[in-house]
Amino acid sequence: MGVMHSTFTLERHYPATVERVFDAWANPDARKRWMAQGAEHSQDFVLGGVETVRGVDGEGRILIYEARYVEIVPGERILTTSTLHTEDRLSTVSVTSVEFQAEGSGTRVVLTEHGIYLPGQEQPLWREQGTAQQLDTLAAEFHAATEEQEI
Repeated sequence: MGVMHSTFTLERHYPATVERVFDAWANPDARKRWMAQGAEHSQDFVLGGVETVRGVDGEGRILIYEARYVEIVPGERILTTSTLHTEDRLSTVSVTSVEFQAEGSGTRVVLTEHGIYLPGQEQPLWREQGTAQQLDTLAAEFHAATEEQEI
């Protein structure tokens, strides 16, 4: 089996302003809570900066995700290039865009990822499902914050 190419797009609506949702990507503490639970995380959210997540998969293998910020337009979009290694073996190379749009009193986020998946490594569906779970975890944070404000 050769190299696989895959693209997916996920959309979410969050009950928060564009500024708050964008900050969930830009702030390392917030980003770790919803994107890198239980893993080592570092983030330099500047043009050319790097985000790294180091964790362990279900088989006990070390996974290292590294993304470079190639464009940051506050409140509008974030573009990254990234790699995922399983132990010392390259698994995927991706280009991702995250777009933020005001929609009513909330924010619509559109995330599109174009990935190259190397033979015998991660599968496109796994990446899409994992990314969807992260976005849902972010939604839970905004819903919890909204409920706390109502109390």
